This record gives sequence, C-alpha cells and structure tokens, in this order.
Amino acid sequence: MSARMLPFLAVGAALLISSCSGESGGTASPAPSTAPASSSAAQPSPSTSAAPSSSAAESTGGDAVERYEAFMHAAGKEDLATVCEIAGPAAKQAEDQGMGPCEKTMPMAFKLISPTQKKALQTATVDRSKIKDGAKKVEIPASAVKASVKFTDSDLGDAVMENRGGKWYVVD
Repeated sequence: MSARMLPFLAVGAALLISSCSGESGGTASPAPSTAPASSSAAQPSPSTSAAPSSSAAESTGGDAVERYEAFMHAAGKEDLATVCEIAGPAAKQAEDQGMGPCEKTMPMAFKLISPTQKKALQTATVDRSKIKDGAKKVEIPASAVKASVKFTDSDLGDAVMENRGGKWYVVD
C-alpha cells in the first residue's frame, strides 16, 4: 500500500481493527440490533446482514463494488461506524503496525480530507469496467473511482476488497 494514499483509506483500515476484529460477529451492523420485532420483513440472513443483494453478485464482485462505494460515501460523511465496519481487516493491519484503533485514528484522517474531497466521496461511484474482479477478491484501482474531483493513486490509492463469510471488506 502506498504511503501517499488518501488518509481515509489507511485510517479506515485502522478503524476497522477495533470495531470489527471478529468478522463473524459483525457488531457494527446497525439494522439487526436496533430494530424491534415489529417488522417481520426485516429478518437478516445470517450470511448477508450488511448489504442486501443476491448471492450471485457476491461471487462476481458486484457486492464488493457496492460495499466500496458505501465505504467512500461513509468516509465523505465522516460516518465512523460504517467506515470501520467495512474496512475492518485493513484497519487491523494498520493497528498491528502501530497506527492505533480505528475509532481513534479515523477521526484524525477525516480532518486530512478536504471539504471538496469529502463532498465528492459522498456520491462517488466505481467504473466496474476498470476493476479486476474475482470470486473472493476484487481490486479497485483509484482510476476506477468516478467523482466530481479526480482521485489519483497518490491521494486515494488502490483498494482490495475480499469476501469473508459472505461479506466484502477492504483488506488493503
């Protein structure tokens, strides 16, 4: 990973370390724990509680792109819980390298993102024709990010998404 990446990606990894250190527990997923039993339609599937979509999309990388877009939107909105949940494995790596827990490092990273970049991240999308997609890993180059400002390798960096237990996470 490039040392000149946009700070939210590096810090996103650190944030996820503390909030999502156990991937099977998914404690940062807001919908299942807060909804009372009044809605029978909101019963999450055990394997796909964070991003409702078809299991066929999981094997093609479609969900990976959707999760990465959710990660970018959350970073633009400074949504700490979502950023740390999606970037858990990458955050764990960063914490193991001395960056500290995600909840403490990510707010510092948010301060390093310009207001213009934050606004652009809130609606950023990924050009799927530019990704390298596999059944368990999807590589998303910075050049695939489409936003109102241009993000390059030096300020955003490439992202690697990995399918773990039916959910996609930023791992690098």
